Amino acid sequence: MSYADCIVFLLAKAYQKSQNHLKVKLKPYGLTAVQALILEALIEEDGLTAGEIGKRLVLDNATVSGVLDRLADGRWIVKQTDAGDKRVLRVNLAFRATSAIKDLIRERDKANDEILEGFSMEERIVLKRLLKDLR
Repeated sequence: MSYADCIVFLLAKAYQKSQNHLKVKLKPYGLTAVQALILEALIEEDGLTAGEIGKRLVLDNATVSGVLDRLADGRWIVKQTDAGDKRVLRVNLAFRATSAIKDLIRERDKANDEILEGFSMEERIVLKRLLKDLR
């Protein structure tokens, strides 16, 4: 089998293309793809802990911790001590995030549509299913 037919190579190139495409869309906001992903997780459920975010997004604790620090520095999130357990830090969306989230989701959706341009709806569904199965 040629490297051009190797699934590892093909997935790496698809990942590279999709990440670069999304990077361009997020650049005006100063966010990375992982930062935007974490913000979207907090939209679904605000007040998660770092550990809960990591489990939902399949990210290790060190990655989540560093990304949360940068999001807090950029005033996208606020870290707050849990009222019931002072050892627990909860992560909440800051005003900056709540006011920009519709735009961020729109940019992500545009990136998805542009990346999948030329694929039929059926092909899109099959591709998503196959990628989910690989996880």
